[in-house]
Order: sequence, then C-alpha cells, then structure tokens
Amino acid sequence: MKQRRVTMQDVANRAQVSKTAVSLAFNDSSRLSEATLQHILAVATELGYAADPAARMLRTRRTNSLGLLLPQQLDKVLENPYYSQFLQGIGQTCQREGFTLLLAPPLRGSMMKAIPYAAVDGFIVSGLEYDRGEVSALRQRGIPFVLVDSELHDGVSSVEIDDGSGIEQLLDHLLGLGHRSIAILAIETGIEGGYTRWRGPMLRRMQGALAALARHGLTPRSPGMSVTEVPCTRQGGATAFHQLWASPNRPTAIVAFSDIIALGVLDAARELGVSVPGEVSVSGFDDLAEASWANPSLTTVRQPIESKGRLAAEFLVESISAADVSRVHQQQLHTTLLVRDSTGPAPAR
Repeated sequence: MKQRRVTMQDVANRAQVSKTAVSLAFNDSSRLSEATLQHILAVATELGYAADPAARMLRTRRTNSLGLLLPQQLDKVLENPYYSQFLQGIGQTCQREGFTLLLAPPLRGSMMKAIPYAAVDGFIVSGLEYDRGEVSALRQRGIPFVLVDSELHDGVSSVEIDDGSGIEQLLDHLLGLGHRSIAILAIETGIEGGYTRWRGPMLRRMQGALAALARHGLTPRSPGMSVTEVPCTRQGGATAFHQLWASPNRPTAIVAFSDIIALGVLDAARELGVSVPGEVSVSGFDDLAEASWANPSLTTVRQPIESKGRLAAEFLVESISAADVSRVHQQQLHTTLLVRDSTGPAPAR
C-alpha cells in the first residue's frame, strides 16, 4: 500500500505548534525564535516532511531561481570554456543569495519558445540585441532581466565589455610588428550584409579593428586584409585556418574574436606543420584558462568573464528583490592585452 504523504498539518500536530508556524519555518524563518525553528525542523526531519516546491511557488509567486537565456544549444555552449567561467561568476552570486540557476537554451530552435517554460524569477540574457523579440517578450511579461554582451539602452540593466579598446590594442600590437596581411575571424553573426550591419560586441570589436587599421592607412579591403565569420567553436577555427592556408594570399597574422576559435587555429597550424609565430601570428579574445598553457601560449585580450557573470546575477537579484523596480545598473568592464608567444614579427614573404 502506498504510504500517505506527510503534510504540514502532521508536523504542526507533532510539534504542538500552529500550521502557520510550520509554514514560517520553511518560508520566513526570521519571524520565529531560533528554539522554535530548530524544534519544527527536527520534527519535520523525523517525520520525513519536505515542503512542496510547486505549492510554495504558487503561494509566494517566487521560484528563487535565475534563468540564463542562451543563444546556442547546450552542446555548443558547454563546448566553449568561456561559459564555464561565466557560469562560475553567476554561481557565486546564486550561492550567496540563495538562488538556483536554470539554463534556458533555444527550445525547438527558438529562444522565444524557451521563455514561457522556464520557471524563474528573472533572466540573464546573453548575447542578444536589445530589440530582439525575446527581449521584447520579457518586457511585455514584466519579467526582470539583465542584458550581457548586448548594447547599452536607457532603462535596461546591462553588463558590457570595452570590446573595441581591446581589439584596437591587439591590432596596434600586430601592426607594430610589421603585419600588413591580417585575417580577422569574427564570431558568426547570422546577419547578412557584412560587418557594417553587425550589432553588439562584434560591431564594437570590428570598430576597434577599423580604428587601428585607419591609423596605418589601411582598411579591411586593403590588399592582404580579410574579414570572415566563423562558428564560435574550436572546429570553426580549425576549418577557417585550413581555408586561409590553402589560399594563394596567406595571412601573416590571424585575429580571432574568440579564444576558442584561436585555439582551433593553433590546432590546425600544428596539424599542417605551420610555425606559429614563425610563419603566422595567432591571437584571440577572452583569455580562457587554456590560452596561457597552449603551445605556443596565446596572445589574447583578457576580459573579466567571471566578474561579468557575477555582476549580472547581482543586478538581477537586486531587480527581483527591490521595491523600486525602475532602478537600473549599467556596467562596462575593461579589457587587457596579454602578449604571449603566439605573436611575433611579420615574416618576409
């Protein structure tokens, strides 16, 4: 025979307290004395009572869970160590504030469809432009959210990176080494019409590259220069390098807009026996853990990935908890150029 589920009333009867006191013990323990709280919890443990999370959510209209709205499917997200560092930052805030975290990748290919099925109190929205339908849906539903790697907008909390300055410093470094044949490998945007139509971080990084090139009288259309969008995966970088090295106009330097792409480039260069940086310099953006111990170690632009996740979660928790829901936080974090072994003087061609 199936055993009857222990109820809140059972705990109240055994502990000789009111049902309200039991409810407070599991939902608002600050209103009970420490002795009463410990007594109720001990009785609940003895009886095997566990609060019904669904009932609690219906009663409080809170889940104590944050959602991370992702632009890619989970297998692609987890392939990129960037997200591991980003999640560590979010996790620090969740642990401190007593929240759980729900990953919300596209549902049946649509991020919009994922929103209604995520039982969360608010969303960290990663890598989406402000005017995308998903963001509009969150605003219409009155769901708190914080944008990360998007665009600055009045009245919207966000955490961004000074992407342009980082890439500008990186290009200055390569141009100062004499490189005039540079291939830029940007993260695939899915936007037709070239880099002039890009948005968010990719546009900012490209603007930084354009500024550095302009100081040397160059543009992406100058002889030897190229801009290519590639999947933000290790394989995407490897495939791009094979294509670049098979062309008659091989670059002397490759600038990847993501470390995971740059690491794929290094994989392919090693496979083909191409010397880095003897024959081609390679650089990235992120400063993933592997960047420093890759062979050769990767010149890259460090962005504070963990801090970005932690701040985004802090802003979201405050938005969920604050009486003044109109309060907005906008933070732009700085980048740092780290010159390592994968870049050197341009080879004579």
